[in-house]
Amino acid sequence: MRASEVREMGLEKAVEELEDAREAYFKLRFQFATGQLPDTSKLRAARREIARIATVVREMEQMQESGE
Repeated sequence: MRASEVREMGLEKAVEELEDAREAYFKLRFQFATGQLPDTSKLRAARREIARIATVVREMEQMQESGE
């Protein structure tokens, strides 16, 4: 998911997406630990997606704080 797509979602939807991404990363880590994850590059991609979404969420929160 691109950062521009996250920005279009709005804050509440982006926070939900962040929670979903963190849950997906947790599941991937479990699969990796048990040896069931054939493609380990998914871990890196998941971490980057979490960082991308978290960055945009933080930007949105700061914009709301400064707008109030």
